[in-house]
Amino acid sequence: MLITSMALSIIILALRMKLNHSFFFLFLIWNLILALIPYLITTYLSSKAHINKWILGFGFCVWLLFLPNAPYILTDLLHLNALESRCIWLDVLVITSFACNGILLFYLSIFDMEVLLKRVLNDRILKYVLLSLFPLTSFGMYLGRFLRYNSWEILQNPFALFADIFDILVHPTDHLQAWVFTLTFAAFLGVGYWIFKGFNTVEN
Repeated sequence: MLITSMALSIIILALRMKLNHSFFFLFLIWNLILALIPYLITTYLSSKAHINKWILGFGFCVWLLFLPNAPYILTDLLHLNALESRCIWLDVLVITSFACNGILLFYLSIFDMEVLLKRVLNDRILKYVLLSLFPLTSFGMYLGRFLRYNSWEILQNPFALFADIFDILVHPTDHLQAWVFTLTFAAFLGVGYWIFKGFNTVEN
């Protein structure tokens, strides 16, 4: 089903490229590939019948680093402001289609990670870990969209990255957009996961 959904997004993008004679939204394919990474990580970890807690901890850190890439596609809707398109509805459909896949991958990946963490954490700690994922993800989205940081820059450019993070944390009033963005998206993603998990529980 995931493959079908992602294939449909690419088909709609190809139609848009054909009609508008533009490759502008081609970057959405790359963004979708990045959104796949956390899901592939949890899928791989879930395939292991027994997993060392240190390997799980390392996998969790790498997974968390790439997790914001999944819902990040939602912010690509901002590109609509810069377009003068004859078919704006098609542009909205293209981005929304990719964004829905990103959100779906995000929730599936968190659901799998929750199952994995239950092996090594008690329910109380697990609850706090899960709650922290949404503001951390949202903050990562902000760093990517507005400060233009990528996931791998924690290795390539860590000093600048942590300097900007420290400045946002220490001077919150100077970075109101960062805090509003983080909190609103955290609420949106958190409620969405609560609904997603509720439907999954009902179906099971």
